[in-house]
This record gives sequence, C-alpha cells and structure tokens, in this order.
Amino acid sequence: MTDKLDILLAMAGYMLIVVFIGVFFAKRSQESSKSYFLGGRSLGPWVTAMSAEASDMSGWLLMGLPGLAYFNSPAEAIWTAIGLAVGTYVNWLIVSKRLRSYSIVSGDAITVPDFLSNRFQEKKKIILGVSAIFILIFFTVYASSCFVTCGKLFAGLFDADYHTMMLIGAAFVILYTILGGFLAESVSDLMQAIVMIIALVGVLIFGVIEAGGFAEVIQNAKDIPGYLSLTKTATPVLDENGAQIALNGIAQFGQPGSYDWLTILSTLSWGLGYFGIPQVLLRFMAIRKSSELKSSRRIATVWCVISLAAAVMIGIIGRSVFPASATLNSASSAENVFAELSQLLFHPIVAGVIMAGILAATISSSDSYLLIAASAVSKNIFEGIVKKDATDKQVMAVSRVVLILIAVVGAIIAWDEESVIFNVVSFAWAGFGATFGPVILFSLFWKRTNRAGALAGMISGGTMVFIWKLLLKPMGGLWGIYELLPAFVLSSIVIVIASLLTKKPSAEIEEEFEKAKNYKDEVLA
Repeated sequence: MTDKLDILLAMAGYMLIVVFIGVFFAKRSQESSKSYFLGGRSLGPWVTAMSAEASDMSGWLLMGLPGLAYFNSPAEAIWTAIGLAVGTYVNWLIVSKRLRSYSIVSGDAITVPDFLSNRFQEKKKIILGVSAIFILIFFTVYASSCFVTCGKLFAGLFDADYHTMMLIGAAFVILYTILGGFLAESVSDLMQAIVMIIALVGVLIFGVIEAGGFAEVIQNAKDIPGYLSLTKTATPVLDENGAQIALNGIAQFGQPGSYDWLTILSTLSWGLGYFGIPQVLLRFMAIRKSSELKSSRRIATVWCVISLAAAVMIGIIGRSVFPASATLNSASSAENVFAELSQLLFHPIVAGVIMAGILAATISSSDSYLLIAASAVSKNIFEGIVKKDATDKQVMAVSRVVLILIAVVGAIIAWDEESVIFNVVSFAWAGFGATFGPVILFSLFWKRTNRAGALAGMISGGTMVFIWKLLLKPMGGLWGIYELLPAFVLSSIVIVIASLLTKKPSAEIEEEFEKAKNYKDEVLA
C-alpha cells in the first residue's frame, strides 16, 4: 500500500507542475482566439519540435507500441517505427517551411481548415466545413485512445475500476485544455517530451540489466518461433477469452505467421500520416521564424528515433522479464508492459515519475486533439460559416462547449476496457493521413491544384479509410493491408484527375502560390 501511495504522490507532484504551467499561460492565451489556438506564432525551435513529437506520439508510444512488440512480435512494431521515423524527417524537411509561409500569405490562417479554405480563396466555405467535420470525427476517436490509456494506467496501478479512472483522466484533460490553450499545451509538451524520453531510456537500460544482459534478451526472443523475424510474426496460443495460454510457466506459441512485402509496405505507410496530422502541422505554422525549423527538424528526428527504438526494445525486454505473466496475457493487457517494468525496476517514487511519463504523453496528445477539434468547430464552422460576425468571446465560448461534448463522446468510445490503444490510434492516424496528407502536399507544391481537386481528394481519402477498415479489411488477404496506404493513394489520384478536368486556378491564386514559394522570413512574435 505504501508503494502505491508513493507512486501516486510522485504522479500528483508532476501533475501540479502541469497545472501550474496552464495557470501561468492562461491570461496570455485568453487575449484572443489566435493566441488561444496558435500561441501568437511565438514558439521557439525546442518547444516547436518537442511539443510536435509529444503531442503526436501520445500514450501509444509508451503503452501501445511496447505492447504490440511484447504480445505478437517486433516485426509490425519495427516496421511501424521505421515508417514513423522517416515520415517525421521528411515532413519537417519539405512541408514545415512552405506551410508556415503559405499560412501567413493566405490570410494569416491559424488552423488547417483555415489554410485550405484560404489557399483556394473560397467564397462558399465548403472545404472549410468538410475539413472541420473530418477533424472533429477523427480527433474524437483519437481523444478516446488517450482516455483508454488513462483508464488502463490507473486501473492497473491502483487496482481501481477502469471506467472511474478513465473518466477522472478525461475530466482533468478537459479542465487543463480549457484553462491554458495552445501556448500552455506547447510549453508543457516540451517538459513532457523530456520526461517521456528519459522514462523510455531508463526502463530500457535497467530492463536489460534485470533480464541478465542484452545477450540474454536476444536469446529469449530467438526461442520464440518467428518472434525476432522481420518477415514473420509470433502467434500466441489463446484460450476462448483471448488470453495467452501458459503451461508450466511457459507462454505457448503456435506456428509463426507470415509478414510479406505488401504488409511491410502498408506498415511503413504510417509515415505518410505525418503529412496530414493537424497537431504537427500547427507547430509548423506556430514557430516564430522559419529559419529555426532546421534546428527543430534535427531535434524532432533525434527524439523520434530514440523514443521509437526504446519503445520497441522495451516490448522485447518485457518478454524476457515477464515470459508468461498473467497480467500481460492478452493484446489489451500487454499494453501495460511498460508500467509493469517500471514498478519492478525502480523505487516507487521513481516509478511514479516514470508513470507520469505515460500520463505526460497522454495529456500532451489529448489536449492537442481536443483543442484542434474545438477550433475546427468554433473557428471554422461557427465563425467561418454560421456566424461570420462572431466576436472572439463568442468563439471562445463555443470552443469550450465543443471541448466538453467531444470529450463526452470520446469517453463513450473509450468505455470498452478491452480496447487496444494501438488499434484505435491506427484508425485515427489513417483518417488524418488520407484526408489531409495528399491535399496539403498538392496545395503546397503543385500550382495546378484547384478547389475541386482539393475537395474531391479530401472526401475520397477520408471516406476510403472507413470503407477499407470496416468493409474490405475484414476479408483478409490483399485487403488486409493498413487502410492508410490505399486511401492515401486514392486521394492523390483523385486530386490530380479532378484538378485537371476542371477549371485551372485563378491568376490571383497562382500569384499567391508564387508569393508563398518566395516568402522571406520575418519574426512575428
């Protein structure tokens, strides 16, 4: 009981620091909707990079990815990590500077729907409305994954009811997001990104020691059929309840499954998602000088590579330390392997701080998701379409109501305690990647892209994610690939065809494209 109390006190101390950051920036964030939703374009390179990665990775980095590597095999986790690492670097390299410049040139846009609508100089705000709706849908799903993380973490730590813990976590996130806005979120994300990487590396190092050394970890992994292969997956033998069977303390595995080149390609396509992830794109728009994006790119890429590699290795180490754990014997419960290792390896106070790493990841993501989804409704639908003369005060009031409604729906989705965090995140990630990734790339780099092409591409990409996931993927075989890849390809093709078959952009739009392309940097803060 004392150990649990020490863990709780350490986590509570961490959360008090997070709340203090929210209070500190609250007054500044309430100055205007631009300050609340984009921080007045005042972020430095470290805050930009670290907040982008912390809000992007979320609790699935510390729970979902290690759990995937632990329960099935590292193959899917490794190919996913490689795709994400490459996607991170390329996104910062080619998208960040152009998007920041273009968002300023095209009416000083402060949200992704704002930018897309301004980019095509809409009079009837159809792109604005459609993009806001897709953001609302997928971020509600995304937020639910964070609430699942909170519920699993606290229920596992304190033997408490999952539903109660999930609701408490959701309530805290809502309160913090309403209080501090984008700037508080971004600054606290810097701290949380540091906590996350320290926690990952710490558990990795001491986990290897606990397992008897790196050679012992690898040997244990080799003893599991197909476990260490990048072209096969281990196959846990499950009972009727989905729990892995163990005999005489040895977890049972069947014949390894195949992980062919098409599956590898579709798993690598996780990297394509980065081009359409709003919380990352907003950081590109919010940095104070585009010349600082080069530093941010290096910081973000290094953080990403280290964190992803450590998360995958923690899953592998977990198989050595907990070869047949009764508390990690299903795809859902295996996502607690990071928390179980932390409690085993460290003093309760230290474990509490490390547990705060999971909470940090969850909060840094869920407040981003809620804030961006609320801005999509309040700024893009309410002010942009419904009430164009809305005051900042009215916009802020609507955003807070929307925050609560989104959180309620997210909590309903998260009610199933058998939810697998990785699966929930993968669907929302595919949704954003296919809906916004192609249209962002074509809008920034192809002058011939027009409004019809952009709109058709968004709708086809977002819709195909649902069709592939719910109707085609269950058929297996060729249809079993990750829905992001076919949806992204379809959206890209549709954008090109629809743009070429319809009227070319006006001279004003083409002139603005060239202006953004040649935009000279300036300090906006």
